[in-house]
Amino acid sequence: MVADPDVPVPDALAAHAAASPGRPAIIDERGTLGFGELNAMVNRLTHGLLGLGLRPGDRAVWCGPNSREVVTFVHAARKIQLMAVPLAYRFTADEMRYVIADSEAVLVVVDAEQAGRIAAIRAALPAVRHVVVFGGEPFTGALAWDDVLAVGAEGDPAVPAGPGGSMIYTSGTTGRPKGALRGPVDPAMTAAMVHSLRLQPGNEVHLTTGPLYHSGPLVCASLNHTLGGTVVLMRRFDAQRWLDLVREHRVTNTFTAPTQLKRIVSLPAEVLMRADLSSMRSLVVNAAPMPYALKQEVIARFGDGFLFEVYGSTELGVATVLAPEDQLRKPGSCGLPVPGVEVAVLDPDGTPVAVGVAGELFVRSSATYRGYHGHGPAVERDGWKSVGDVGYLDEEGYLSICDRLGDMIITGGMNVYPAEVEAVLHAHPDVADVAVFGVPSAEWGESVHAVVVPRPGRTLDPDELDRHVRRYLAGYKCPRTWSERATLPRTESGKLLKRQLRSEHSAGQGNGGMGLTR
Repeated sequence: MVADPDVPVPDALAAHAAASPGRPAIIDERGTLGFGELNAMVNRLTHGLLGLGLRPGDRAVWCGPNSREVVTFVHAARKIQLMAVPLAYRFTADEMRYVIADSEAVLVVVDAEQAGRIAAIRAALPAVRHVVVFGGEPFTGALAWDDVLAVGAEGDPAVPAGPGGSMIYTSGTTGRPKGALRGPVDPAMTAAMVHSLRLQPGNEVHLTTGPLYHSGPLVCASLNHTLGGTVVLMRRFDAQRWLDLVREHRVTNTFTAPTQLKRIVSLPAEVLMRADLSSMRSLVVNAAPMPYALKQEVIARFGDGFLFEVYGSTELGVATVLAPEDQLRKPGSCGLPVPGVEVAVLDPDGTPVAVGVAGELFVRSSATYRGYHGHGPAVERDGWKSVGDVGYLDEEGYLSICDRLGDMIITGGMNVYPAEVEAVLHAHPDVADVAVFGVPSAEWGESVHAVVVPRPGRTLDPDELDRHVRRYLAGYKCPRTWSERATLPRTESGKLLKRQLRSEHSAGQGNGGMGLTR
């Protein structure tokens, strides 16, 4: 594929700073930062880091809520080709220690809010040469962000060629997180993303709905800066504030998980009446399957023509895109492959399955990961890579995801995909959230268990939920037992922590509530 000439390539930030220094690059609670100011700050940081002995290929961890400092560091790491490692700011000190040590990082850049946890584990991180704290005072032995910038120049750094890229740790939904190694961005894939999501170079305003330490929000924010667009930084997600920022800054695109959209459409009617999404052209949903009922609600409340759903992952990049005109036409689908991406559905022997038949999903493109740090190269079949998702292709080539192989329930010899059951329960007007998983059964091997969260002010009736599910699904797919919770454990990107739910259920903590058995 030939890269789109409208898409700027390295170094895009410097080019925008030279051409339009006053164009807004970042808008946050502190005001507006132009491309010229941002590039100058990035360059001061790059020179400061080089002065500390950082070199291309070094692993550098960054941690903190969305901020201009986080964006500055991400740009700086790219410019001097560090291997940037995002770290979830909600992790405990021990979880942080694991990622920093496992990644072999020599630098940690951290928000003052989280610096106390880094200070507590500093002695257990002998490979880390420097800790830089921004947004507040550094702890003893750490460096202040402003001091590092103060010794740097504003000119672009000259560095030798290096590997660069990023190491993004997976969510850890099935165990300890692993660092997925990714190389530098492929300009051809950037052009394909711009085309598929219908972005307009030089005419975009992006809102950071999710935390930038997740791959999707980070890629989308970086892509918008590549295109010369403005990035509106929301430090942490707040549904009502999200609506205000969209209206105030005429936001044109964002990247979100279904969880955040659910919170937005569940706002009080008087708040939703003031909403204005008329500027939105590309509202991109990923991180978890978007229930069809939620799509219908979003379109009914805010209008049609801007909702995109994508299938992708930290390891595989964005593989497919479902365009706005297909959202209601293709229920359950996550779209067609992005140009330059190949998608295959294979049986356990590696043979392609027939149309409409479920199998393991494999992806081949220049955007897939190289492997997991410390675990060798990616497992692949002739360049095809998988993260264990099960899906099928329809007669038009549209992909639908059933579930993950590890989440599939085998009950009485029959396969049940929890995502299918969850989608049906999401459509019930009393249900706010739901998780379905298998539990041990002496009779069936496994049986289907559902954990449901009621909408505010609603009461869940297990018999009504059972009748609802049986209207749409075969009997063997229907939950045999139920429990109710106020909330479900999710990562900040919206992924369900089913491992935690299974553990609680096994320990007898997840059975409080309805206790329906069939």
